[in-house]
Amino acid sequence: MPDETRERPTQADRSLRTRTALLESAARGLSRYGYGNLVLAQVAKEAGYTRGALYHQFKDKQDLTQAVTEWIQETWDREVGRFVEQEPDPVAALLTLARGHAVFCRRDIARVAIALRLEFSGQDHPVGRSIEDGYEALVAHCTGLIEAGRTAETIPPGPPARAVALAFVGALEGTVIALAGQVEHDELLTARTVAGVLGLDPLDVSLP
Repeated sequence: MPDETRERPTQADRSLRTRTALLESAARGLSRYGYGNLVLAQVAKEAGYTRGALYHQFKDKQDLTQAVTEWIQETWDREVGRFVEQEPDPVAALLTLARGHAVFCRRDIARVAIALRLEFSGQDHPVGRSIEDGYEALVAHCTGLIEAGRTAETIPPGPPARAVALAFVGALEGTVIALAGQVEHDELLTARTVAGVLGLDPLDVSLP
């Protein structure tokens, strides 16, 4: 006999499962093809749903894309950001961010922000503005950590903290792109790359 004590999925559960599958499919599509070439019918098909199911969740491509960027940010905060926040030392926090981001970027979904930032560069578009807001928030957070490290004298003096933060984020993104698929090296080399930007000895960096 079937287990009558097992709870059946509620409508809310089914809706969340559908939404998550569509977000994952759209994230893969945005990472591979960009916003301009994203086809909603294909997103729905690859998620295992109809186009009608997609439009039940999202009103159009812009709405779907902005939902994807929010979902990815929430995932990053859960898988990377919370560990950064747990580090009381600014240098440890910055290196934790670099290592965690390298691991996060092993999945297609992590490259959506980079792809969209390049695609919408110089354009006044809601998706582009949303991506830039997220980028600026990351740079501001890194700037604060660099300033705190300099105050603690664990990060040496040098160019303005914001300039170093911009270089930090640029080196972080560039390294994870260059090392795509190099799982055995990406985490360590990303951490060592950003350590150099901070003015630290990269050879002092090792994996925990």
